[in-house]
Amino acid sequence: MSESNAAADDDLPLQGLRVVELASVLAGPQVGQFLAELGAQVIKVEAPGGDVTRSWKTPAEPTEGNVSAYFACANWGKQSVVADLRTEAGRAAVHRLVAMADIVLVSYKPGDAERLGMDYATLSNHNPRLIYGQITGYGPHTPRAGYDAVLQAETGFMHLNGLPKSGPLKMPVALMDLLAAHQLKEGILTALYRRERTGRGAQVHVSLHEAALASLANQASTYLVTGHDPQPLGSGHPSIVPYGTVYRAADGRQLVLAVGSDRQFQELCKALDRTEWALDARFQTNGRRVQNRVALEDLLAARIAEISGENLLIELEQLSVPAGAVRTAGEALSQVAAAAMLLPPGADFPHPGLRTVAFRSPQWPAVSRLGSPPALGEESGQFADRNSFSSENSTTAD
Repeated sequence: MSESNAAADDDLPLQGLRVVELASVLAGPQVGQFLAELGAQVIKVEAPGGDVTRSWKTPAEPTEGNVSAYFACANWGKQSVVADLRTEAGRAAVHRLVAMADIVLVSYKPGDAERLGMDYATLSNHNPRLIYGQITGYGPHTPRAGYDAVLQAETGFMHLNGLPKSGPLKMPVALMDLLAAHQLKEGILTALYRRERTGRGAQVHVSLHEAALASLANQASTYLVTGHDPQPLGSGHPSIVPYGTVYRAADGRQLVLAVGSDRQFQELCKALDRTEWALDARFQTNGRRVQNRVALEDLLAARIAEISGENLLIELEQLSVPAGAVRTAGEALSQVAAAAMLLPPGADFPHPGLRTVAFRSPQWPAVSRLGSPPALGEESGQFADRNSFSSENSTTAD
């Protein structure tokens, strides 16, 4: 790291915070990487076999090594130590780390934290200022493991994501884990603010189940207001048309429209050289377009199939009509606009990473460089004979 980058990173807003991560898989580790990107020191405590995602490799990945692409997506900037919490020595070592920490992240099934001596009551006895961030599947009193695909099914997301012909479809990312991670970030930051005022720690709990339900947003409100269960529309929108449906143009470009106002629809009709559609009583208002969804989408699909999608997207941007190309993940990450979201490769992991922090402030820098995802236990020796984190990271009263 250059001297200028090091100086900038010293100004990160969470510089000096100490975090012990006892969580695994995706939700908890996403929170840990978020805190690391904002300057915190994050010690990932792993069982002797390591976080299970270390072994979740796609066929395209090399079989050697214990850092998979999946593991890498949530573990940049951390240090890894190994501790067997089934042993008294392992528990004691982690208790020493926790005594000097600001935040602990856990994702045990209810009952497991107590059995391992990693519950809030036990750890807060070692450190009353501790903020204990906890993720469960269904709440602290339901001893049921939470799996993203199951939660997507049980909370309505799979049903709404499909089409009548396709049946329910799972989201292509572990969205319930990510939603829970965002909720826990908010809870932890709230607890940090409260601790600044009161000096007291707190236990912050998030379940994947409640995080998913909280994110149903307008779909939940539709049911609660009308009593009618929203039905699957694929990528379409239940109350805006045209919005989200995928169209294929003559040049093969797939695109979506997000026409949220009558003015935008009128401009779309001009771009398509079909101004008469804007005068058609079936389509003059959004409400009428929703009622005549099938007729309008059939007309749009036929017309867009006759023209260049690339040219249409350029013209719609000039007319301030929201529209976009359907891109692959690789195409999305290769755009110039995505460069700021990428972490630079490191010597130990010569691949770029993806940031978890998407907000920016002119009052502090974005982290200029973050350590590569750690090899299993690579820092165990550093902490084996010590009772604390590095001395330069200190906000907890000793």
